[in-house]
Amino acid sequence: MISSSEYGSHSWELFVTVDHQCEEAQKEFLLRVTGDLHIGGVMLKLVEQIKTQQDWSDYALWWEQKKCWLLKTHWTLDKCGVQADAKLLFTTQHKILRLRLPNMKTVRLKVSFSSVVFKAVSDICKTLNIRRSEELSLLKPSEDAPKKKKKKDKNSKEPVTEDILNLCNSPASSGLPGSPGLYSKTMTPTYDPISGTPASSTITWFSDSPLTEQNCRTLAFSIANCSAETLAEMYQPRTLADKAKLNAGWLDSSRSLMEQGILEDDQLLLRFKYYTFFDLNPKYDAVRINQIYEQARWAILLEEIDCTEEEMLIFAALQAYHVSKLSLSSEAQDFTCESEVDEVEAALSNLEVTLEGGNTSNILEDITDIPKLADNLRLVRPRKLSLKAIKPYWFVFKDTSVSYFKNQESAQGEPIEKLNLKGCEVVPDVNVAAKKFGIKLLIPVADGMNEVYLRCENENQYARWMAACVLASKGKTMADSSYHPEVQKILSFLKMKNWTMSPQAVSDPESIDMKPECFVSLRYTKKYKSKQLAARILEAHQNVSQMPLVEAKLRFIQAWQSLPEFGLSYYIVRFKGSKKDDVLGVSYNRLIRIDIATGDPITTWRFSNMKQWNVNWEIRQVAIEFDQNVSIAFTCLSADCKIIHEYIGGYIFLSTRSKDQNETLDEDLFHKLTGGQE
Repeated sequence: MISSSEYGSHSWELFVTVDHQCEEAQKEFLLRVTGDLHIGGVMLKLVEQIKTQQDWSDYALWWEQKKCWLLKTHWTLDKCGVQADAKLLFTTQHKILRLRLPNMKTVRLKVSFSSVVFKAVSDICKTLNIRRSEELSLLKPSEDAPKKKKKKDKNSKEPVTEDILNLCNSPASSGLPGSPGLYSKTMTPTYDPISGTPASSTITWFSDSPLTEQNCRTLAFSIANCSAETLAEMYQPRTLADKAKLNAGWLDSSRSLMEQGILEDDQLLLRFKYYTFFDLNPKYDAVRINQIYEQARWAILLEEIDCTEEEMLIFAALQAYHVSKLSLSSEAQDFTCESEVDEVEAALSNLEVTLEGGNTSNILEDITDIPKLADNLRLVRPRKLSLKAIKPYWFVFKDTSVSYFKNQESAQGEPIEKLNLKGCEVVPDVNVAAKKFGIKLLIPVADGMNEVYLRCENENQYARWMAACVLASKGKTMADSSYHPEVQKILSFLKMKNWTMSPQAVSDPESIDMKPECFVSLRYTKKYKSKQLAARILEAHQNVSQMPLVEAKLRFIQAWQSLPEFGLSYYIVRFKGSKKDDVLGVSYNRLIRIDIATGDPITTWRFSNMKQWNVNWEIRQVAIEFDQNVSIAFTCLSADCKIIHEYIGGYIFLSTRSKDQNETLDEDLFHKLTGGQE
């Protein structure tokens, strides 16, 4: 019986359910509370009533109706808004989650369901030995993706799932606080408990990571490729609308997993969301590099990104002969030991270069000289009602503009036309076998995009002009330090494409134990027979046969980054004032409005020209203002507008990173740029 004095004028009963591990224990409790009782007091009163001795430190109160955690234990019930009709759940904050990694491997580990997703992903990456967690996020598997229409669907079986890597009992995933320094610049060496030798720096970037060396190698090296049958059963987007559905499930980084309806033992996808891979270091990033490679590989195999036949064969050669074969060989096991440089020695070397100041004459030369290109190129302008007009002109590239003249002698006068490339789209139009080296320029104009093609004579000319165009589109000139590396990267990719048929290589393609259908998309599997594919992949292999494993992966990633559609995430939107739907492509430095029917870009807006952006949460409309009084507004139809808002803010946040920051992240700045005010 409860005495009348206990029924104070302000007291009331609060219903709490306990998510108890012991099934026989009482799970529902009624607590007599007052509005001025703080959350910590409620938890204390509840634990006293439970009468079960156990560690309750990971437990917290979850408000089911409001879908929120009550984590501020000093707040009173009145301040939280909790009243007698509230139903609270006393449950653990860390729960088991199944994560499917980019390499299709599933890991099972404990994750904080009460932390915001940004923090949860940081803890997950710490467990998996992946640096730069800000580049990744969690994605819900696409449930409404249209299934492929096949007559054999009724009899088809689900592909057999592989073994799950269980990390549930690891220290880092059990809710214990991590080491004070998430990223250590000094990299304190960790020693193998059995042999006593220093463990590889690749394995021990995070000193408290639970990964054993064997588990780390599982994530750092590619597993055997799936069968062609399994590949055929996987969902492949056919249109831009299909691709837009792939990006609809990104979780809100500013809210917790529980707040977004994720339950214990659910499966989510861990993916690289932002395509700006900062400071890739083979010495420390074995897992990270492999997972980026795997995400790129599956994007190409499933045709989530388009590439030419020539490029597909290069990707196939890098997969078939280096990543797949070397990963299974003993050579891969020792790659981290090859030519490892002592960290102190490397630091002293860097310091010496810094103190010496490098070559000052080159620096002065870069400041005083304005680089320019001048050469004979052919100009191609597509015409709707006639053949393309191809004419040779004398071109001069200076700053971020291209001018062309009738001939070299007239270059001192006024140009026929001057093209400002700042903010334009630059698309390679190359076929090395056919000696075709073209640059497609989509230049923004008032009523859309002006399409212009430049035709070069050879690889070297193409690399110089292509690199200049790419930098100019970003508002940079050839004086920028990234120009020469960009030229070398383009030449390197062209060299991989420029293979010659080797009679020895293709004399017996069956002698190589491989299934070429596993390394190319279905489009090419249908186009060529297996022997033809094997022979063509062997041709492409001639230029990549001497690469070590890590270089092969990095070359694969670089080739992926050079594709025109790289880094674009698509969403179906309706622009303000428009009567039809369009596709919006979100990239690391720009937004692109794309015609949903033809796939042609209509307009490009650069982040560098953006003044501000905001969201009207009532009508779910994103509004963006750019320089020169340009403003746009749109509603998102294929996903929540918060996802696009977070994409824009996330890319701007990542652009502020630098190596001088000691690799610490300003999490508050991230949430200011991405969180919004709903």
